[in-house]
Amino acid sequence: MAVAADDSSSRPASARLVRVARFNSPPVRLSVDGQSIEANAGESVLAAMLRARDEIGKAELGGQGRAGFCLMGACQDCWVWLRDGGRIRACTTAVAAGMEIVTGAPPGFPRNA
Repeated sequence: MAVAADDSSSRPASARLVRVARFNSPPVRLSVDGQSIEANAGESVLAAMLRARDEIGKAELGGQGRAGFCLMGACQDCWVWLRDGGRIRACTTAVAAGMEIVTGAPPGFPRNA
């Protein structure tokens, strides 16, 4: 069954998430690792990131790309940081205009052994 995606030209051809329904909410701009992306008010940070790029970050062990696991806030796979040092779950946090997201842990952040 073919599904029509929205006609957003901001989504690269390699992105993993394709929206199948249009949002009727205003667009907002935020940045991920210094790159400006567009999202729709009300959508999750995870959805916005995956529409713009292939992954939301790298696995701590092995370095492979990751894109979230449970998508509902139960696992620990989608944690990202805000430029001001705060930490959020990308799957359960709504985008906000001007949000500045950093996908790598800040210097000094404790690592799992």
